[in-house]
Amino acid sequence: MLKFNMKTLVVAAAFFIAGSGQSFAQDNLVRALQNNRSDSSKFGFKFTEVINLQNTSVKNQGSSGTCWSYSGNSFLESEMIRNGREPVEISQLFTARNVYIEKGKNYVRLHGGLSLGEGGQLHDVINMYRKYGAVPRDVYTGLNYGTEGNKLAEMSAMTDAILAAVVKNPNGKLTPNWISAYTNTIDTYLGKVPETFNYKGKSYTPKSFAKEVIGLNADDYIELSSFKDHPYYSKFTLLIPDNWSFDQVYNVSMTDITAIIDHALKNGYTVGWATDVSEKGFSWKNGVAYVPEEAYEKMTEEEKATMFNGPKPELAITEDLRQQAFDDYSTTDDHGMHIVGLAKDQNGKEYYIVKNSWGVSNDYNGYLYVTKAFVQFKTTAFMLHKGGLPKDIAKKLGL
Repeated sequence: MLKFNMKTLVVAAAFFIAGSGQSFAQDNLVRALQNNRSDSSKFGFKFTEVINLQNTSVKNQGSSGTCWSYSGNSFLESEMIRNGREPVEISQLFTARNVYIEKGKNYVRLHGGLSLGEGGQLHDVINMYRKYGAVPRDVYTGLNYGTEGNKLAEMSAMTDAILAAVVKNPNGKLTPNWISAYTNTIDTYLGKVPETFNYKGKSYTPKSFAKEVIGLNADDYIELSSFKDHPYYSKFTLLIPDNWSFDQVYNVSMTDITAIIDHALKNGYTVGWATDVSEKGFSWKNGVAYVPEEAYEKMTEEEKATMFNGPKPELAITEDLRQQAFDDYSTTDDHGMHIVGLAKDQNGKEYYIVKNSWGVSNDYNGYLYVTKAFVQFKTTAFMLHKGGLPKDIAKKLGL
C-alpha cells in the first residue's frame, strides 16, 4: 500500500523490495506525517458522535507493514460483537504469517515478477481466515525474537533473500525444499503455529477456533472499489502492488462509496478501509483528514500552519479527479484502517470515525475524523459484510 516531492520519498521507500523495505516504508510513512499538525487543532474542532459502533481496543502494529492485518482483524472483532459473540483479539501476526507464505509461493510461480514486502490487502485477512482459521493473539503473538512489539525488518530481509535465491534457480530445476526453508525462516522469527491450543478450558485447532469461537462465514464479506476505467457494478482486478493474490473487487461509482458506508454504519456494520494517507490533508497527530480546497503548494505559510485549526473548505471531488489521481500516482495504496462510526463537526459536516493501528498517541487516542470528500477521493478499496449494502446497490451487483 503507497508516493517525488516528500510524498514520492514515502512511495519510494514503500516499493523498495529488497531487505526491510516494507518496515522502513511504514516507519517513513509515520515520520512523513509528523509535520501535518497544529498544536491547537483539538480546540478548533467540536465533534459530536452520531454513530459509534462497538469495537475492540486500539492496537499498535509497531515497525511493520501489517496495517492491513490489524485493520482487517479489528473489523472481524467488531463483526463478532455485531453477531452477539464475545470478541477476542485475533492474532494479527498469525494472519500475516500465512500471507507471507502464500505470497512467497506466488512470487516463485511468477519467477520473481511480484511485489514482496510486508504489505497486504483487507481481503487477505478473509482469505487466510477461510484457509487457515484463526488463533487468539495470546496464543500467537509473533514476538518470537525478544522484542515487545513488531519489528519485522530483519525477517523481511532474510525471507526476501531466500526467495531471490530460489528464483535464480541455481540447480536448473527447483526442488520442493525451498518451501520448507522459507517457512522455517518465518517461523524462526514469528514462532511456529501450534497444531492445537487451549482457550477457556477447551482445546482448539486454528480451524475449529475460527468456526466455533469467532463464528463468521468468510463468504459473507465483499470488497469494493471505484474506478471509472472499468464498468460499474461488475468485478475487476485491482492493480496495486500489494494485491499479490490478484483478487477481484466490485466496482461502484464514487458516490456509492460513501452511500454504502453510510448505510452500513446506520445498520450496525463497520467497514474495513484501505486508503492513501500520505497527504498534506491527513494529520495523524490531530486525528483529522480532509481534502484542502487549495493545493498545498499554493498556500501561504500562514495557511499551511493553520490547516488543522478547525473545519476548512474542501475541494469538490469528481470521478475524473479521482481516476486521474490514481493514474498519476497522486493516490497510492499505503494504509488500512477501520471505519467504526459517524460524527458531525460544529458546522454540521459529517466525518467518519476511523480506528487506526498506530497506538493511542494522537489527539483522539488512536482514532481519526475523516471527511466524506477524503474517503471518496482517496479510498483504494473497502470491505464489509454484504448485509451492509443498500438493497439497490446489492441488486446491481447481483448479490
